[in-house]
Amino acid sequence: MAKEAAFSCTSCGAVHTKWSGRCDACGQWNTIAEDTALSAGPGKAALGTKRGREIALTDLGGPEAPVRRTVSRLGELDRVLGGGLVPGSAVLVGGDPGIGKSTLLLQAAALFGAAGLKVAYVSGEEATAQVRMRAARLGLSGAPVKLAAETNLRNILTTLEKEAPGLVIIDSIQTMWLDTVESAPGSVSQVRAAVHELVRFAKSRGSAVILVGHVTKEGQIAGPRVVEHMVDTVLYFEGERGHQYRILRAVKNRFGPADEIGVFEMTGDGLVEVANPSALFLGDRESPAPGTVVFAGIEGTRPLLSEFQALVSPAPAGQARRSVVGWDGGRLAMILAVLEARCGIPFSGLDVYLNVAGGLRVTEPAADLAVAAALLSAREDVALPARTVIFGEISLSGALRPVGQTETRLKEAEKLGFDQALVPERTKTGDSGVRSRKLPDLAQLVGDMFGAG
Repeated sequence: MAKEAAFSCTSCGAVHTKWSGRCDACGQWNTIAEDTALSAGPGKAALGTKRGREIALTDLGGPEAPVRRTVSRLGELDRVLGGGLVPGSAVLVGGDPGIGKSTLLLQAAALFGAAGLKVAYVSGEEATAQVRMRAARLGLSGAPVKLAAETNLRNILTTLEKEAPGLVIIDSIQTMWLDTVESAPGSVSQVRAAVHELVRFAKSRGSAVILVGHVTKEGQIAGPRVVEHMVDTVLYFEGERGHQYRILRAVKNRFGPADEIGVFEMTGDGLVEVANPSALFLGDRESPAPGTVVFAGIEGTRPLLSEFQALVSPAPAGQARRSVVGWDGGRLAMILAVLEARCGIPFSGLDVYLNVAGGLRVTEPAADLAVAAALLSAREDVALPARTVIFGEISLSGALRPVGQTETRLKEAEKLGFDQALVPERTKTGDSGVRSRKLPDLAQLVGDMFGAG
């Protein structure tokens, strides 16, 4: 009996019994390919009878030299990279069109070149004249950076092997093509093969490679998911076009902490690092308004204070709206349900709007208590006391759960002039100068701060 062919998706790995144009699991098109069997049949070795060479096995405690890093002197970029650029590493940078990826990397190329690295900048989207115009606008015309405009990866690799740069920037990976792959540039096969060749070059030659990647409308880097597994570091450059601030976020880093962020301000002279992002994301705290709450959060290894803004207003009959910017909409629905079920405060028939000021996106569950306080403050039209920060996780029972790195959060709040914190009951506050008010559950917050509702 003939063995049935198996098919799998090159993007998400889902297994299918037959070929189709679209993967039902992830929704990607033209990503399903037939799996090639390793063995010709039962009883036969998958790799045949030829023996391979033995590999050396070592202990976990073997001596290793510390990782050498090149520092760019752009502190926010070095922070996100884990302390600097590692030789032989592969970095993937994604972001929306026009967000400033090319500007950031051109500035980084100039700084790494000034630090002693031989830098090659290869543009597949712009002519050399366009890149030079940007460099002139940024005041980088004299930077020690070699420039080329090319999309043929065979020509690029041949040139790089001869020049042997310490850093290579490819802008962007979707424009590269290999003559050995029969598909258009930007296709799944071309992107996967191009990344494989560039990562292999980085590892074999010891050159760091930074790849620029386009993103889909969902905000994910376009192309097969395996590309993010092949590289060492994945960075996302985030921000709203209406805001001048940009956030560089690490979602994967083999040489440093993940979820680390760097904050930049877009100016006429390029991107400028923001040394104190907590002050950036806070509004005027001298006259607090109803619906505004300061959340003491953690982004990677850095404490970061941000402002949640809520607005609650009557809605037309049967058309209550829930709008969220900068936070998870599903978690907002959960908190509204807990407030109604455990505290007896209904939000039915009310429009609810929630926003994180400054274009920041918060993903921590520790923001639950701050969101609940902002919603209650907006609903009751009562402002919280000035110079107060809030953090804590809310369970479905209405109980408050303590969160990690409490002392770090409170010290950042104290540094910025806050003197009171609303925290869960079992929180260990340490020796911070911020006075902590510990709450056992959400009902206590409702009773103490806003009355019985």
